[in-house]
Amino acid sequence: MDPDLRYTPSGTAVLGFRIAVNRRWRDKQTDEWKEDASFFQVNVWDQAAERLSKTMRKGSAVLVEGQLRSRTWEGKDGEKKSVVEIHSSRTQVLDKQEFAPEPGAGPSAEEPDVPKDQLDDIPF
Repeated sequence: MDPDLRYTPSGTAVLGFRIAVNRRWRDKQTDEWKEDASFFQVNVWDQAAERLSKTMRKGSAVLVEGQLRSRTWEGKDGEKKSVVEIHSSRTQVLDKQEFAPEPGAGPSAEEPDVPKDQLDDIPF
């Protein structure tokens, strides 16, 4: 599911999305590799929420810094529920962004035409 941009009653933007944190380890008893994933709700606030909503999509690689916050509530079935959320202080999309150049925006950033036999001569 793509990130969900909402607004509080006072007009503050909140972008909500879930991340998976993968963990891989070797089981000492079986000597096999094991994998596990934990899922967290992330909330980004204010102008950062509006900016990220334009570039983030489901599956985007992100770096999230923030505080863990726990909250509990009573569900409709009367059962007590709880969740751990990340209140983001900084979120960065790590995906390579591919933007189409706007008309009249200047020279394009395309790679220069270099003959394949000369690629080894380029000093970087």
